[in-house]
Amino acid sequence: MSKIQNIKLKAYRKFLKAKKCTYLRTNGGHEIWECPNCTRPIVFQTHIEPIPEFIIKQHLRCLGISKTQFLKDI
Repeated sequence: MSKIQNIKLKAYRKFLKAKKCTYLRTNGGHEIWECPNCTRPIVFQTHIEPIPEFIIKQHLRCLGISKTQFLKDI
């Protein structure tokens, strides 16, 4: 199984759009996205690239997506 690493912001935004997530706003260097079936918004820093693995793992838990499925979709 591959590791989640070096995911660029552009690719991650494309993934969120494919999962029917909606961009809400940018607040202080953080992008905030709303996703169906999520209990809380998806938030990540726009000035850190690539996105850290622990942030992506938190978002995958919220979205209910496995690491394997994410790596196929990205």
